[in-house]
Amino acid sequence: MSYAIDAVLTGKARAFRGDEASAIAKTPVDGALRVGLLGIDGDEQADLTVHGGVDKAIHHYPRDHYDWWAGELGDHALLGAPGAFGENISTEGLIESEACIGDRYRLGSALVEISQGRQPCWKLGHRFGIATVPATVVTTRRSGWYYRVIEEGRVAAGDALALVERPLPEWSVERVFHLLVGGAGKREPEALRALAAMDALATSWRARAEKLLG
Repeated sequence: MSYAIDAVLTGKARAFRGDEASAIAKTPVDGALRVGLLGIDGDEQADLTVHGGVDKAIHHYPRDHYDWWAGELGDHALLGAPGAFGENISTEGLIESEACIGDRYRLGSALVEISQGRQPCWKLGHRFGIATVPATVVTTRRSGWYYRVIEEGRVAAGDALALVERPLPEWSVERVFHLLVGGAGKREPEALRALAAMDALATSWRARAEKLLG
C-alpha cells in the first residue's frame, strides 16, 4: 500500500495564548527536507515536556477527515489547506481504522514507525477558536498519529508513503486510541495488559495502559 504525500509541513514556536507558545501553526514546505530522529528539519515544538521526542517525532493527520470537519464546524478558514491540525504529513487514503501501531513506512527515503495516536489538548480548540474540538476528536477517534524515525532520510511533497511492514494488524490506531484515551480500556483489562507490554507502543502510552489497569 502506498499513498501520495500531498504536503510536508513545519512550524516554529511562537506566541499563542497569553504567555503560552505553540508551533501548532505549520505550513507546507517546498522541496526535500531531512528527516532526523527528532523530526523534520525546520520543525519545532514549544513544550518539550508533552510534544516532540523520539516517540512523537512526526505528526500525520489524514486529509480524509477535512470534509467531515467542515460539516461539523462550518466553512472554517483553517480547513482550506493542510495543516489545520498541526500535522507534519498530509495524505489521503490512510485513516486511523487502517493504520496500526508498529506499522513501518517509507516516508520518502526515511523509514518511520507508528508509535501512538495523537491525544488532543486545549491548543487544538484554541487554534480553531472552538473549545469543543479536542473532545470531538476523542469521541470520533479522528486523532491522527505520530511516528518515530527508524532510519533517517529525506521527504518532500509528492513522495510516497509506502507500507513496509505491519506486525500488529489487530491494533489499529483507532482501537488503541479508544482504549487509552476514549475510556474503553476500563472494560478491556486484557487489552490494557497487552498494550502495557507492547514494545512498539510509545513509552508514555504503555505507562498509561499500566495506570488504567490500577
